[in-house]
Amino acid sequence: MRSVVWLVLLFVVAVVAATTLGRNDGLVSIFWGGWRTDMSLNLSVLGLVVTVALLVTAFLSINVLLTLPRRAREWRALSRERLAQAALRESLAETFGGRYSRAHKAALKALAAHEDVESLKTDTEFVTLAHLLAAGSLHKLQDRGRRDERLQRVRRLARKPGSGRSADDGVRLLAAEWALDDGDAGRSLALLAEMPPGLARRTQALRLKLRAARLARQPVQALATAHLLAKHQAFSAVAAQGLLRSLAFEALDGALDADQLRGLWDQLEPADRRDPHVAARAALRAAALDAAADGRTWLRPFWDRLAEHDRDVREQLAAALTACAKGVGADWLPRLEMALQTHAHEPAVAAVVGEVFAERGLWGKARRLLEQAAAASALSAPARRRAWRRLAQLARDEGDEPRAAKADHAAALLDG
Repeated sequence: MRSVVWLVLLFVVAVVAATTLGRNDGLVSIFWGGWRTDMSLNLSVLGLVVTVALLVTAFLSINVLLTLPRRAREWRALSRERLAQAALRESLAETFGGRYSRAHKAALKALAAHEDVESLKTDTEFVTLAHLLAAGSLHKLQDRGRRDERLQRVRRLARKPGSGRSADDGVRLLAAEWALDDGDAGRSLALLAEMPPGLARRTQALRLKLRAARLARQPVQALATAHLLAKHQAFSAVAAQGLLRSLAFEALDGALDADQLRGLWDQLEPADRRDPHVAARAALRAAALDAAADGRTWLRPFWDRLAEHDRDVREQLAAALTACAKGVGADWLPRLEMALQTHAHEPAVAAVVGEVFAERGLWGKARRLLEQAAAASALSAPARRRAWRRLAQLARDEGDEPRAAKADHAAALLDG
């Protein structure tokens, strides 16, 4: 197709030349001193064109010769800039490849090359990135002294006017992450606290804050951070639920007295307090701290809607209420009888109802339910052991020592 176009253009030029130059009836006379020169119009036009072309070529050649030193300097500067950029890319590639000594050398080579390039001397982002790559390599090489020195230099560069905001953000995040890698959770949390609000709400910053809070044994702060990450969809739904639940467990287990436990419960998010697993864990901790009444208060909403939960959850709620049965009031009897009617076939429900009946002095009803629970192989060993011990206590209260000894023996077998 291209050859056809050129052929058409050639024909057009030929037609135009034949039309305009076909008639050679013009004459041009040139007088110079006592001389006269006559030539045709066509020849004079061609001569003029050739003369202009020669003059333009001469001017361009002279310009090339005059600008040759400047262009040589530009070429050398461009070569040095390409060398610096290549060294920076090499450092980045070596870092990804895990060759940190080579990455550090390449970063230093890029920094040395940029000093000879005018265009890079004012490029703060280039220098910052090279310093960060060098500091990151030193961090991987466990050279903390030189790493911190270079990091401080980068932070000073990032604060200069005209430097990119992204460079300063990267320096702050890397400093917090490296502090975590060093095991210094307090320093990492301090660095995260100094971040501007926009940066502190980013997913990476929240992930670092979560790691730092867990490392610093601050489960309440870690739980609040995990909730923010869950809102940012940083985890899958299943992973977020498991993480939030485990952090809530850790916070509750760290309570040293009943007042602290109540404060922790009030600090939990409403979603955490609506989790039956978290409520059961809180009730167990309350029972261990002689605050069974608080545990029963936290469990009551779940027992009012016991049928909405699956069997595993009911077993956990039953175990928690069993631990909090001491001092249970008569207001619990109607809901427990309702639970027994609905889930009579579940040993865990029978065990907790029997425990509460025994606590309230309803020994006849309690014995039947406790015997049913103690004989259920599907029930956990601790729950069956507790049922046997309660049966032994009831037998001693009635003066039936042989039956009490038999129950103690059954409980001892479960201990083994």
